[in-house]
Amino acid sequence: MYSQMNGPQKRLSKDAVKVWIISETITSIIGFITLGIFLYLDYRFSWKEWIGWILKGLLLISVLSAVWSWIKSFLLYKSWRYDVSEEFLQLKSGVLYEKHQLVPMTKIQSVATNQGPVLRKYGLCSVSIETIASAHAIPALPKQTAIELRNQIAHYAKIKEVEP
Repeated sequence: MYSQMNGPQKRLSKDAVKVWIISETITSIIGFITLGIFLYLDYRFSWKEWIGWILKGLLLISVLSAVWSWIKSFLLYKSWRYDVSEEFLQLKSGVLYEKHQLVPMTKIQSVATNQGPVLRKYGLCSVSIETIASAHAIPALPKQTAIELRNQIAHYAKIKEVEP
């Protein structure tokens, strides 16, 4: 059964790269501001010399990390795939380490769409899927596609809406 299954083919929205770059840039800016404040305090109050070296090392690591996060966004978009059948949800992702997951529909307990401010700006949503033991997400799908996928997974997994 498993050997006959093809890999997932559906892709994320092309705007996923923009969303990831914007999110990573915001995170990097916050980190650079924090490091800048510490570097200023080090200069202003003449902390011990080793503290300055550590802060400069952290600054170098932060710059390299910011550059990698931008490159990673493009690579992640190229590698991310998903597919849904009546039996399985298939997820494939990974830049350095490829991860291919088969989630049986019988194990899925809940499915939801999520949309933060950056995703909303581009009309995108992510779909989160939860089982007893784990949680999965399909990031950056067009809103209508995400809603249809959420409903399709809920139908295949036979998830019932709970009345309050």
